[in-house]
Amino acid sequence: MRESFNELSYKELLTKKDELSKKYSDHRFNVVVGHVENTVDQRILRRKIARVNTLIHEFDIGIRKQ
Repeated sequence: MRESFNELSYKELLTKKDELSKKYSDHRFNVVVGHVENTVDQRILRRKIARVNTLIHEFDIGIRKQ
């Protein structure tokens, strides 16, 4: 199910981005090593990171307010 990041604050979005990036790099490593059967999770994580980056950018340019 799609997570809703809209109600998170700027700092929470930054920590969520770091958390998702770490998860993504760990998942990529496991795919290379061969310990992952479901590689679709990699695409899902990339899209979540993109959603969070979009919201962070909206805060930066002033569309969203603290």
